[in-house]
Amino acid sequence: MSELKAPQKTEDEISSEDYENLLDKYQFKSKELAPGKLIKGKVIKVTPTHVIVDVGFKSEGIIPIEDFSDKQDRKKIHPGDDVEAILEKGNLREGYLILSKKKAVAIKAMDNLEKAYQRNSWIIGKITEKIKNGYAVNVGIDTFLPDSHADVRTVKEPEKLIGNIYKFKVLKFDRKSENAVLSRKLFLQDEKEKKKSRVFNQLNRGKKMEGHVKSMTNFGAFIDLGGVEGLLHISDMSWGKTNHPTEHFQLGQEVEVVILDFNEKDEKISLGYKQLTPDPWENMEDKYQIGQKVEGKVVSLTDFGAFVEIEKGVEGLVHVSDLTWSRKLVHPKKILTPGEEVIVTILNINPSKKRISLGLKQITPHPLELFRQKFSPGSRIKGTITSITDFGAFLEVEKGIEGLIHISDIDWKKIKHPSEKLKIGEEIEVIILNIDVEKQKLSLGIKQLQGDIWEDFFKRQKVGDLVKVKIVRLVDFGVFVEITPGIEGVIFLSELDEKKIENPKEVFSLGEERLAKILKLNPSNKKISLSYRQAQMEIQKLEYQKYIQSQNNRMTLGDIMKDQLKNIVPPKKNTKKIEKKKEGKDDKS
Repeated sequence: MSELKAPQKTEDEISSEDYENLLDKYQFKSKELAPGKLIKGKVIKVTPTHVIVDVGFKSEGIIPIEDFSDKQDRKKIHPGDDVEAILEKGNLREGYLILSKKKAVAIKAMDNLEKAYQRNSWIIGKITEKIKNGYAVNVGIDTFLPDSHADVRTVKEPEKLIGNIYKFKVLKFDRKSENAVLSRKLFLQDEKEKKKSRVFNQLNRGKKMEGHVKSMTNFGAFIDLGGVEGLLHISDMSWGKTNHPTEHFQLGQEVEVVILDFNEKDEKISLGYKQLTPDPWENMEDKYQIGQKVEGKVVSLTDFGAFVEIEKGVEGLVHVSDLTWSRKLVHPKKILTPGEEVIVTILNINPSKKRISLGLKQITPHPLELFRQKFSPGSRIKGTITSITDFGAFLEVEKGIEGLIHISDIDWKKIKHPSEKLKIGEEIEVIILNIDVEKQKLSLGIKQLQGDIWEDFFKRQKVGDLVKVKIVRLVDFGVFVEITPGIEGVIFLSELDEKKIENPKEVFSLGEERLAKILKLNPSNKKISLSYRQAQMEIQKLEYQKYIQSQNNRMTLGDIMKDQLKNIVPPKKNTKKIEKKKEGKDDKS
């Protein structure tokens, strides 16, 4: 140690007696400098190999630089700093006391471990490395931290613990072998219980508390109230609609909340944020009326509609069906954009459920109302077929206005499907049958362009007429027959035949043609009742009449002889005698 000036010695070694005399010379007692004694001193100088310490004696102490565990500790040592060390021996040749900081730290660590173990308190240590089944923790000496006690939850990234300083509980301790097993989990659980007890003791429903956002999920945010977390559900963040907590909060943000409810046993705390402000839904019916037009801002769009904020915390739904007057549903994003200012009509208010229905299309008159001002039932109009269904076809007569041509109004003759007569994209002419603005229905017809064939039929035919019909449908109660294209009537079971018929399908077949007699005509309901049975009787009657007439026109031999005999004059007789005979007979009688 060239940097340290030591007194010159005449002998290489000094006896213990000389050592005693030398200590006496400097007024020290040997018992004060016994090896193993803990000495406190101040750092005088730091060299690359040693730290020189003033321990209050004539001789200075030196501590090997290696006793300072790492470079960080070495950089922190400066002249004037206090330091503790164990006296190992005196080096009188060079005039220094040999000290060990490492042993001092170890002894102090053993004392701290023993106290923490006996008092069930904690000790501070630094996790230095990951070893088999656990971690090495330096508390002045190396100790063991099992994997299962590293945290309250399973540690997924052990490397993140290395180099960190934590507090630990002492699970096991043996001073003789200088072994100790630590637990960070027990310390954390103990601290959590203390914090939980402290927080729950000051909780009251309705109380306002400060906290910070610890984490966020789709359903809410967890707020740290001082070691215990409470849930701020997404529904309690705003009086309006909230899609995600990030719309209102950020991680780590300090926030004031209201205690809504808590359960210490289950460790649950329900928090509120919107409750810090008055409920805007109160007296809603006094502020707004159905039919009222209000301004609002589009806050979000969904497949089923658009949410519009009409005041802070009050959002109403414009259903997709109330966006436009069009029969076809249009996605909200094709009409509105978030943030857009709009005017809407209030359709319904439900304060108990905090729901308000709004309409966008109701701001303008219904297109049918304007259409009715230009056209009336009976008017002819052209349009394009937009779609075909089983029950009819839709015809666009003006932009945004479609009417229905029911299958029964396509042709006077019954058809099975509209596609038999119409095609999508085809332009046709129709007659307006009805305009119902309230029900938003426009009824159209094609067959009416030809005139009413029923009206013509009822003018030409009367009850008792015989008509040729064709069976078009067989039913349990009889048969339906076509009289002329588009005109049908019914023949009930009792009028099918003189004999009783229970099942028409066993006797008749589709397409079969016969004569039938008209029994009833109902022009108002367009109904016709007919009879095969009476038609057959009528036919037989007519045939008999024809037979009789044909017989009257024939001259038999008897008829000729009778006529000839009429021309023969009989011979004259004595009329008087004859008369007398008659008188005689009369007298007798």
